[in-house]
Amino acid sequence: MADKKVRFHLPGLRFNYPLNMFWVSLLETHPEYFRDNIEIGSFFGCFPVALWNGGRLITHDQCDAAFISNVVKNINAKGIPVRYTFTNPLLTEEDLKDPFCNFCMQVGDNGMNEVMIFSPLLEQYIRDKYPSYKLNSSTCKEIKNTDDLNEELDRDYQYVVLDYNLNNRWDILENVQKKEKLEVLVNTLCEPGCKRRGQHYRQIAKDQRNVLKNRLNPTDKKIPIEPWYCEYGEHNNIHTIQGYPTFISPDKIWNEYVPRGINNFKIEGRTANLFSLIDTYCFFMLKPESAGLARLILLRNLEESHIITVNKPKPAKFILPT
Repeated sequence: MADKKVRFHLPGLRFNYPLNMFWVSLLETHPEYFRDNIEIGSFFGCFPVALWNGGRLITHDQCDAAFISNVVKNINAKGIPVRYTFTNPLLTEEDLKDPFCNFCMQVGDNGMNEVMIFSPLLEQYIRDKYPSYKLNSSTCKEIKNTDDLNEELDRDYQYVVLDYNLNNRWDILENVQKKEKLEVLVNTLCEPGCKRRGQHYRQIAKDQRNVLKNRLNPTDKKIPIEPWYCEYGEHNNIHTIQGYPTFISPDKIWNEYVPRGINNFKIEGRTANLFSLIDTYCFFMLKPESAGLARLILLRNLEESHIITVNKPKPAKFILPT
């Protein structure tokens, strides 16, 4: 196990892109701050607004072609794959022609990058049109038993992301045959056993389609975006989920998962609060004795680059009261 890489897959190609690039730089310049054998396995997400996207809803943003090309190039230059999270569960044949999503695929069509997949329709399209991409099976499929999980692992996927409800379920995981292909979500904010999860994914897909339609609709024809409230995912963070049976601590990663041959770990947070995400990265990947100093270096770099803005007091003229 001494030389076994422990790969973390980090969220964000848009909002978290600066943080992730600084994080990679910190790993390069100060490897002594990090736990043993850490490697960044991918940056995952999408460039807004992408019709094929799934899992997170982004409404008030749009990336241009130059930004997309530069981000993919810069991430790949670090030896890190871009992984598109194209897990929309409601795609149609017509949606496969989407020019924006196809442009994103063309930019990354160099044999290095990946796609997280859910829709069988999109999966076949990508296999036929973009065969250089490695495909990963999404946790959105909600596979919850050993036989179905082993069948999924036997298919032509690089990784299969485990349903979070199977985290720490060694009565099931011990019977998994290709553990090296498993990817485990370590910081899921969802309530264990959430019964609305599939419904939430479908609602995101519907709202995302309506966001794109609304860009072409006149004001009086705008389609309402349905609100979604969740008292768990919207308010949880690394400090509130540690009592969940689905939570995986760093000790469990290094002492239970890696020795059993599972060494790919996903951190969710594509739309997370920046400071919450920094805390999460530090918690999982840094040595506890180094976390404070490394966090300070990271925050200073983010401030100096104007990713974080700290407002200074405005000067005023002193006039003696009369």
